[in-house]
Amino acid sequence: MHCNEPMVNKTAGYDTEAMKVDKRKVRENFDRAASCYDEIAELQRTVGDRLLTHLDPVDLRPGIVLDMGAGTGYCLSPLESRYPDARIVALDLAEGMLKTARNRQGVSGQGLFICGDAEQLPLRDDCTDLLFSNVTVQWCNDLAGTFHEFARILRPGGLMVFSTFGPDTLWELRDSWGATDANSHVNSFVDMHDIGDMLIRTGFTNVVMDREEVICTYDNVRTLMRELKTLGAHNATTARARGLTGRKHFQAMLDAYERHRSNGDIPATYEVIYGCGRVPE
Repeated sequence: MHCNEPMVNKTAGYDTEAMKVDKRKVRENFDRAASCYDEIAELQRTVGDRLLTHLDPVDLRPGIVLDMGAGTGYCLSPLESRYPDARIVALDLAEGMLKTARNRQGVSGQGLFICGDAEQLPLRDDCTDLLFSNVTVQWCNDLAGTFHEFARILRPGGLMVFSTFGPDTLWELRDSWGATDANSHVNSFVDMHDIGDMLIRTGFTNVVMDREEVICTYDNVRTLMRELKTLGAHNATTARARGLTGRKHFQAMLDAYERHRSNGDIPATYEVIYGCGRVPE
């Protein structure tokens, strides 16, 4: 996989029912992906590095830092280095991911690892100074409710920074499946402006939203599909077809995707959204 950042605008509409994910399926996918996730999670690492730079201009001395959706723990060590006096808490839906994060070289033994759901955080009110979340909230069915949870656990003046994916993500794959049937084959995502409105309605202040498009390229569509499955990021919508996809049907999608081939490569677009906001003092 290779990634670059040409800007393309192929925004499509979405509805909340089509966007609902099966949390049990999400947990199973990421538990299964944990052992090999780091081998191919280039995009997730790149986005995590860029999200960390959003903390550069912030004057913050947190006592507690929550890595919400810590995954295999890639961002834990940079957070520890940035805030050496803080206690770092890693929370993830998948136990397999947390086990990998615990064993990650360079992560301090002082950290706390919690298995939990972002939509129902097993944390008390006003317990966190900084909530950091890299490409996690797209797995939440009630995003507005999730932001209320984030606000609940943040102390007055606390900061939240997060990244997620927008509706342009994997539009080529969605378009190619759409040429073969009307079923849900690709996860759907919320528009940046709607996310910003949710944050403001929740009560966050100093809300800043930003986006970029990253285009990853592959030799063929099967490689892309295999990577999505290995990462645990393949379709987990409740509206997904439960049966096996027939060989002819799958081949029709592959043929449709070939229309998007450019300069010899198969592109996969990711719309990356960055957001931040503070809980009022």
